[in-house]
Amino acid sequence: MGLSGDTSVSVSRLYKAYTISHHFPRATTLAEAVVHRLRRPLLRVLKEQFWALKDISFGINRGEAVGIIGRNGAGKSTLLKILSRITTPTAGEVILYGPTGSLLEVGTGFHPELTGRENIFLNGSILGMRRREIAAKFDQIVAFAEVEKFLDTPVKRYSSGMYVRLAFAVAAHLNPEILIIDEVLAVGDASFQKKCLGKMGEVASQEGRTVLFVSHNMTAVQSLCGRALWMEGGTLRADGKPREIVPQYLKTAFSPRREITWDDLLSAPGNSKVKLHRAAVRPDAGPPDAAIDIHTSLTVEFDYWNLSPGACLNLSVSVMNDEGMPIFNTVPTDEPLWHGRAFPAGLFRSSFRIPGDLLNDGTHRVLLYIVEDQSVVLSRHDDVLVFDVVETPGERQGWFGKWEGTVRPRLKWTTELIESGPPVRSATRDSVASSLV
Repeated sequence: MGLSGDTSVSVSRLYKAYTISHHFPRATTLAEAVVHRLRRPLLRVLKEQFWALKDISFGINRGEAVGIIGRNGAGKSTLLKILSRITTPTAGEVILYGPTGSLLEVGTGFHPELTGRENIFLNGSILGMRRREIAAKFDQIVAFAEVEKFLDTPVKRYSSGMYVRLAFAVAAHLNPEILIIDEVLAVGDASFQKKCLGKMGEVASQEGRTVLFVSHNMTAVQSLCGRALWMEGGTLRADGKPREIVPQYLKTAFSPRREITWDDLLSAPGNSKVKLHRAAVRPDAGPPDAAIDIHTSLTVEFDYWNLSPGACLNLSVSVMNDEGMPIFNTVPTDEPLWHGRAFPAGLFRSSFRIPGDLLNDGTHRVLLYIVEDQSVVLSRHDDVLVFDVVETPGERQGWFGKWEGTVRPRLKWTTELIESGPPVRSATRDSVASSLV
């Protein structure tokens, strides 16, 4: 791979393997123990290699904004961790021409016991900046992050949104030549996400720095980035203009998934505090697998194990279109989950209803957050459900194009007669018309 003098990132023949251990089931009887020993006299644990990245090569020039897209498990986050020097490759070479600022997950690069003020100076020092250079940018960072009142509070007490706001402000303003951003920005609110996207565009186009941006929001990728890398199964499937790559990706990315169940608690998505057991979307009337059209009302359900007695859990759900553009977000505001009380250990079900005549036709993707104390994100589940809404025959009434908008409410219209007879022209207009004849 040839490199130019403007090269900012060079990746050549990159591989990354992880070792997965499979423990054999323990024998419960003497007969089972004898059979296991005869079949596997030496092995008690089978080790398997999983290749997260396979033969990845590309180069990025200074000033380029590059979007990295792909389904969950495609290798995007592994690639960014290697570029950020968080993990090492199994084989291959990565060269970064300049200091790098990374924002990969909430808390990356911050010391939890230090205050916001102290972490700003710590991050600047890590990037090789002098104290006076950091001080010159300090007010801009604080104003962008909107955390003035909490500057002298240890960041371990910050909400996830505050954490991300400050972390992005530091990464964007302390002049790293290469800025690496993962989907972590989705933790922030919509207005802050918009501000971040604007800042990333400014960093690339006006300041000539390199931006690598992983996102499930295809609209953001197409508006911010001049180039897209499509990853699939640990390989680089396509590299080109977003307007060409994104439509190809969307055609293959989302197969409908209206119900999914994880019966094995150990392998279920989640962590030591909470695990998903089941997610489902179904019509309120008719069989669960009936077609969903624009008039269909739906119920969305989540079954999850609370493994931490005394936790106060909350769910937050975003329904998005096929390009990752949020249509709406919903949280249980009328009545907090479990009536506002601490959760005992056990299996819970939370659900909400989407009324008919709301969603437009097309593919819809469900993003689930499980949150503790209404501030700490315990787990995030992208595309946990994917479902199609279809057009109802006869709805078009002569219109055959795409019905505009991400939602399609059925609103009540009225028409009334407010004056009968032909329109009456005013005397002033009549006199002006006569004078012109």
